[in-house]
Amino acid sequence: MVKNSKEIALISMLSTVSALLRIPFAAIPNLQPCTYLITCVGYVFGPTAGFMVGVLTALVSNFFLGQGPWTPYQMFAWGLIGSSAAILKRLNLGRKSLMIFGFVWGYGFGLIMNLWFWLFFIYPLTLESFLLTETRSFIFDSFHAVGNLIFLGLFGLKTIRILERFKKRFNIELTNQSS
Repeated sequence: MVKNSKEIALISMLSTVSALLRIPFAAIPNLQPCTYLITCVGYVFGPTAGFMVGVLTALVSNFFLGQGPWTPYQMFAWGLIGSSAAILKRLNLGRKSLMIFGFVWGYGFGLIMNLWFWLFFIYPLTLESFLLTETRSFIFDSFHAVGNLIFLGLFGLKTIRILERFKKRFNIELTNQSS
């Protein structure tokens, strides 16, 4: 849970950084380094902050990459990633679990986005047409999953340590020592 104005400012800044991480990688289909940062924020600051960074990442980055009817689905998917990352901290899992989490969510994100595409552009809406949509996006979803695996493996624990230091600094309270 976000506790003070310093954390709100940090969450806003991290949302902006996460959104900006998408822009240079836009030329590589579905390589999304912002997913790793959203995961780390959710891990350190909890489900609310993780959800907000995920939502704002899609909203802000799509001002540069293009808003459309897919934006709410991206917001929802990245929000779920950020909020579910808080579970990893409760379970006190290590680097491998963090990498597996990112890998699985690469396909989970793809599933949510494929569902949007299927609902809006595919006719008839049958199980067969949905499975075909999923199959056709497998390579793109794999780029996202493997990218998450690599980014979280290389930078995940380091980023989490940095964010935990910021969180610790923001939670220091001054007490009045009157004699």
